[in-house]
Amino acid sequence: MSTTTGPSARGTFLGMPAVPPRSPYGTGHLRGERTFPRAAHDELDNEQLRRNLGKATHSIRAKRLDVTGELPDWEALRDAGSAIKTDTMNRLPELLEQLERKVTEHGGTVHWARDGIEANEIVTRLVRRTGSDEVLKVKSMATQEIGLNEHLESQGITALETDLAELIVQLADDRPSHILVPAIHRNRDEIREIFLRRIPGVDPALGATPAELAAAARAYLREKFMTATVAVSGANFGIAETGTLSVVESEGNGRMCLTLPETLITVMGIEKVLPRFQDLEVFLQLLPRSSTGERMNPYTSLWTGVTPGDGPQDFHLVLLDNGRTAALADTIGREALNCIRCSACLNVCPVYERTGGHAYGSTYPGPIGAVLTPQLAGMHAAKDDPNSSLPYASSLCGACFDACPVKIDIPSLLVELRHQHTEQSGMTAEKLAMKTAAGVMKQPKLFTAAQRAAGLGRVVAGRNGTFSRLPPPFRGWSDSRDTPAPPKQSFRSWFASADGAAAMRAAAEDGARHSDDDSQEEQ
Repeated sequence: MSTTTGPSARGTFLGMPAVPPRSPYGTGHLRGERTFPRAAHDELDNEQLRRNLGKATHSIRAKRLDVTGELPDWEALRDAGSAIKTDTMNRLPELLEQLERKVTEHGGTVHWARDGIEANEIVTRLVRRTGSDEVLKVKSMATQEIGLNEHLESQGITALETDLAELIVQLADDRPSHILVPAIHRNRDEIREIFLRRIPGVDPALGATPAELAAAARAYLREKFMTATVAVSGANFGIAETGTLSVVESEGNGRMCLTLPETLITVMGIEKVLPRFQDLEVFLQLLPRSSTGERMNPYTSLWTGVTPGDGPQDFHLVLLDNGRTAALADTIGREALNCIRCSACLNVCPVYERTGGHAYGSTYPGPIGAVLTPQLAGMHAAKDDPNSSLPYASSLCGACFDACPVKIDIPSLLVELRHQHTEQSGMTAEKLAMKTAAGVMKQPKLFTAAQRAAGLGRVVAGRNGTFSRLPPPFRGWSDSRDTPAPPKQSFRSWFASADGAAAMRAAAEDGARHSDDDSQEEQ
């Protein structure tokens, strides 16, 4: 707030509210190096990737349909989940303050991080305080988003992923390709080669069966679980009413990390809070069915602050913004914050199934990533920002909306982001062409002349009456489809002709006869 002083002072100027900041440019993993079309073009050449994705997504889809079809109140559960998340977003500030109070009351410490830079610094400081140079990681989208592992490594601290798929990705110096199954783009033989190359002391005769691969990872991690003093996790849910945090997982690695180390640091996006403990009843039915096609998660861990003599005795909760407040400020786009990271939208998306997650350039791939990433990091942070292409990485078929357990209308959000991108892009060739067309259509005589001129294009059309390639700026349209040549006679000219008038009279007379026949039948 600023106050005007001096003889001309007339009062206090409150000013306009500032736009909330987005994730800082160049930090974390919310922006790729190439636009989606360029990246997808290369990924489409990877036949092994398409086979892996097709098999995995079809399997998960089938399981999901089976277990959701068992529940007669599945749609009511989706409605309840959507209503709870919408209410949460409407009351987010007060719920976060309540969560902070409850965590503190139970012996935990809460830290607020405006962005990934602050979150990384907070975690690094807390780890250094313990004297450890190694931390165990529970699968976490938030820490992947902010690039925590890379930051810790730059500070001389090793972060070891304990989720099997995340471990595969880490050992391969790769990036996750799926929200739920990060190594979905790898097959068994590839994983075997990664383990032989990167896991110390692994048996050279290691086979490629799932059981053998899991046993090799378990043997490698077991010693780490027993000796580590610090663990870093994410959180699926944080309960404002009680200060309780929750992690759901399928392997038990999370349970080991959440109970054995002396210090536990949880990085949670601020949108993960829920108002009441009772709300878990809804989401612990929605999440496993939508994500893995299971009726319930094999491991659901809940903890509230610190319990003397049981579990970690030093608990820290880092509440991460990193552009979430900016998304919340968008009255339309804020719906994307309802996402519970189940990945159901990825598994039904025809675009994701063919390109994989890496083409999106973000921690969050697929339909929800195409919505969430531009909101968290922006679309115009630099010239030719790769994020500006993400809202167009969709066929708008609507399958993601049908699959979403909390009914996020992803297609409508993508259309809104396309609108925002167009409005912020300034004058482009396409915009100029549309503006010119609008001006022509407002003037009937000019529009008629333009139609006649367009008709001359038939001279250069192909034998099949189409244009295979249009000149700029229309080339993008013809790159993927043929364009019909203008007809010999436009509808307007036909309508004004004698033939058109005769046809309209005949149609009117025919309609009158049918009307008379219907009246007689009623009598």
